[in-house]
Amino acid sequence: MKLFDLSGKVALITGGSRGIGRATCLALARQGAYVVINYVSNVAAADETLAAVRAEGGDGEVMPFNVADADAVGKAVDDVNTRKQGLHIAVANAGVAIDGLLLRLKDADVDQMLSVNVKGALYLAKSVTRVMLRQKYGRVIFISSVVGESGNVGQVGYAASKGALLSIAKSLAKEYGSRNVTYNCVTPGFIATDMTAKISDAMRQNILDMTPVGRLGTPEEVAASVAYLASAEAGFVTGTALRINGGLYV
Repeated sequence: MKLFDLSGKVALITGGSRGIGRATCLALARQGAYVVINYVSNVAAADETLAAVRAEGGDGEVMPFNVADADAVGKAVDDVNTRKQGLHIAVANAGVAIDGLLLRLKDADVDQMLSVNVKGALYLAKSVTRVMLRQKYGRVIFISSVVGESGNVGQVGYAASKGALLSIAKSLAKEYGSRNVTYNCVTPGFIATDMTAKISDAMRQNILDMTPVGRLGTPEEVAASVAYLASAEAGFVTGTALRINGGLYV
């Protein structure tokens, strides 16, 4: 059953091969969207995601490019738009998390997080906005993080990069709200992905203790919120952040 019918829509998901990105590709495909699965280096994971999409009756393609490369992003967007005659949904999901207290954080780590998490999202938004304004329709969703709203010890660089996405969405919502293009964020809490699989048992228990629902979220729960924001039904929702965090930050 298609709760939010995305038939005929083309969606580009950066970092779409694993975790939340993979779940988002599947969720949008289930609603009828043609999904373009971006990846940087793990072609096997991207191909597996595409196979999963097709196994459920959806369709799409894989597309390698680095979101931190403005020219590469622009060329990819133009290519999809030309071949598919439209690009209706863009999900800025690609991200890098490098933890560290401020005084121990390396400049190179800060540069990498800002390049991928912030510049990559801006490059994508800029490129797709040109397309969406011409077609007078678009949905842009940024995958932020609960720590972008709440802050967190040892994640100052990551929190700064994810917090920036909230400001980007708010600003773009004001710039282009009258043109039927919306910009929103999803701010996941701690989700069961490869990233959280690396944390210690003690840290995991601390997270569970702070989360009122008492568990980690799933990528599918985040993806469901993206599907809503990508839909026609969310046309009056822009410049906001949808919190999928189990009550960790309210």
